[in-house]
Amino acid sequence: MSNQGQESATRLLEVNNIEVVYNDIVQVLRGVSIGVTEGKIVSLLGTNGAGKTTTLRAISGLLKPENGHIREGYVKFDGNDITNVLGTKVVTHGAVMVPEGRRVFKHLTIEENIRAGSTTRKDGSKKIKADFDAMYQLFPRLTEIGNKMAGYCSGGEQQMIAIARAMMAAPKMLMLDEPSLGLAPLLVKEIFENIKHINKEMGTTILVVEQNAKIALAVSDYAYIMESGKIVLEGHSKELQNNPDVKEFYMGITKGGNRKSFKEVKSYKRRKRWM
Repeated sequence: MSNQGQESATRLLEVNNIEVVYNDIVQVLRGVSIGVTEGKIVSLLGTNGAGKTTTLRAISGLLKPENGHIREGYVKFDGNDITNVLGTKVVTHGAVMVPEGRRVFKHLTIEENIRAGSTTRKDGSKKIKADFDAMYQLFPRLTEIGNKMAGYCSGGEQQMIAIARAMMAAPKMLMLDEPSLGLAPLLVKEIFENIKHINKEMGTTILVVEQNAKIALAVSDYAYIMESGKIVLEGHSKELQNNPDVKEFYMGITKGGNRKSFKEVKSYKRRKRWM
């Protein structure tokens, strides 16, 4: 198994050699193994179609609605085997996912959206109220527009709502699928500052899926890179930031400091030393 660079004794999530198939025919993941150490930020990187979202769905118990399942391997979270367990049960164990695309309840207010995240909790109204107030402190721009319909909010505001709603479930581990997607650079920076705050100040373990390797590696402790349904590279984020292949193929930076176009990067794919 991989993940030798992380401490196994405090590992909150263990994904061991899983294969995922849809409709019992289409294989999407091939022997994927990742680990997330408690209290850390781990990023899962790769281009579109690499299998990142499917990996999150396998962990979150969201494969079955799409006729998918884990055929081989297992997923353990906080000591519990959650392989092919339904998503509602996974949430009660403390693993909560923020899906790609800022999926908010458009016809509910911001406040109603955020409160909806606490429906699975049984730790009392006082603690829930404290967490609700903490969400407005984390995302102060939502404070003035709490009664606004979520469907009329900007993309950045909807991403904040989606994260706040997930945090209201009091997760041990928060999973984020492409939080930077479709957002302006300043908003991306703000969202990732929020993610760092959730990790460092609130003590929540983070697993973040991203195509933006530069910002993901800047905030994470450890990272995995996926291609074609497999993990092809892993390591501490600072090390990967200086890896020449990662720089060239995921940040588009050559030795001369020039940035390659997406088309140029794709044309070099066959030369990757890890393939």
